[in-house]
Amino acid sequence: MSHMAVCIVNYNTRAQLRASLETAVRQEPVELLVADNASTDGSAEMVHDEFPSVLLLENQRNFGYGTAANQLIAMSRAKYVCLLNADTLLKPGALQALSTYLDRHPWVAAVGPRVLNPNGTLQRSCFPFPTPLAVFLDVSNLARFGGYIAGTEIGRLTWEHAIGCPVPWVLGAALAMRREAFEMVGGFDESFFLYYEEADLCYRLQKLGWQVHFAPVTEITHFGAASTCQRNGDMKVQLFSSLMQFYRKHYTRTDRAELAVLIESVALARFVRDLISLRVTADLERRTELESNISAWRRLLRGHWRRRFVYG
Repeated sequence: MSHMAVCIVNYNTRAQLRASLETAVRQEPVELLVADNASTDGSAEMVHDEFPSVLLLENQRNFGYGTAANQLIAMSRAKYVCLLNADTLLKPGALQALSTYLDRHPWVAAVGPRVLNPNGTLQRSCFPFPTPLAVFLDVSNLARFGGYIAGTEIGRLTWEHAIGCPVPWVLGAALAMRREAFEMVGGFDESFFLYYEEADLCYRLQKLGWQVHFAPVTEITHFGAASTCQRNGDMKVQLFSSLMQFYRKHYTRTDRAELAVLIESVALARFVRDLISLRVTADLERRTELESNISAWRRLLRGHWRRRFVYG
């Protein structure tokens, strides 16, 4: 048996949460905890009825990902914690593999496994810290050329995830952590409602001398956007708002000014693109999507990304 607890944060993803819990229960974690962020789809009732051994925290409002994760980890007593999105599936032996990796690498504070899409293809899960160049390559869809443009760190946007190594930060959808290190930095910064809270955590861990690793010792399936797609336009704005929050904490005023120009340029280019597409698209579903996108780009142009909390 591993020394690892499983902590899952959920918001209105009952079916995905059920499937995730089924894979977690079979691995007999030392603790299994769920934080439900005021779901209205019966998620909490499902956990009560179908998984009575799970320790369930029912929040009365949506506190966001990092805050709920902090709550769960504070309730846990395990040496290691595997933090999961509700739309993830653990493969057999995943917890033991991650626990063993942390046992063998005592200087590693957090480790991310290989992450797969539902169709079995690789899902990108290792990232450079968001410098202006890295952000530009990502939002402009030039990231696939990043390894050639900007060197090794940016190149991690596209590498094959075949070997383990130290990385700047890993995707929070499936993140195994050492409690000692997590508590040393005070957990997730709760000023991040959603997005970049794991980047900020990894940044602070490394500032204190810990390492963050990617290790393909197991694979975890991540469906992605199960809860955020419910308010897709808000999430686009929240993404850039959280990115600016990261810049406020860790980068210079000049860096923040460069990011502001980049955000507004991206918003303007995508606003024009989607407005043109809307005028030539007849498909009703596609038109609804474009209208949501246009609303998000308009809000970004009006400066809504300067707010810390866009959604909640």
